[in-house]
Amino acid sequence: MQTPKAKVLLAEDDLTLGYVIKDNLTDAGYDVILCPDGQSAIDKFDKNEINICLLDIMMPNKNGYDVAKKIRQQSDMVPILFLTAKSLEEDKLKGFETGADDYITKPFSMQELLMRMEVFLRRSKKMHSDNTVSFNIGKLKFSYTDLKLMIGKEMFSITQKEADLLKFLCLHSNRVLRREEVLLNVWGKDDYFLGRSMDVFITKLRKYFKADPDINLETIHGVGFRFNVPMSEQ
Repeated sequence: MQTPKAKVLLAEDDLTLGYVIKDNLTDAGYDVILCPDGQSAIDKFDKNEINICLLDIMMPNKNGYDVAKKIRQQSDMVPILFLTAKSLEEDKLKGFETGADDYITKPFSMQELLMRMEVFLRRSKKMHSDNTVSFNIGKLKFSYTDLKLMIGKEMFSITQKEADLLKFLCLHSNRVLRREEVLLNVWGKDDYFLGRSMDVFITKLRKYFKADPDINLETIHGVGFRFNVPMSEQ
């Protein structure tokens, strides 16, 4: 018997669509748990080792945003993709703010969904295999492995996405990075809404860098960023 590629939590209140997605994912080798509402999705996530989550937004007994928030309270590593009929900018931005990694707008092709899932599962696997990665950033110490940023005696816990972005900046410090280059490498694609989400994370990181005047995450208008910093990798 073929070992399943990954365990998928699928939350979709339209059960006709839910079973179509589940059958296609099962045929592609995935182990799928289908939930008809938000609360049951949370319950299943608590009781299973989930590798990736596919969440509808409009569901009874907690919507997709609430489910994503609950999942992010327990794990920053599990990819979350929203399956949504909503295409408004504020809906997509709210999704990223609650911890989603990406969204796919209904109606969508199964091939597109499978390709998106593969991208995030590969990235998740790579993050798990990146052991003991740390950097000295001026006066700051950054542990990618532990999701910690240390400034003197102060220690801050950062999110997985903040850590992914900061690691990419560290690995490409003191050179111009185009916006699309950062988006493709950290978020997986160049997208307007993901770009807005990236700007929020850039602002968050800059707050930490205020502790050392030698660090400057510079915005190069119309191009991207340059992470100006005296730094060495450990």
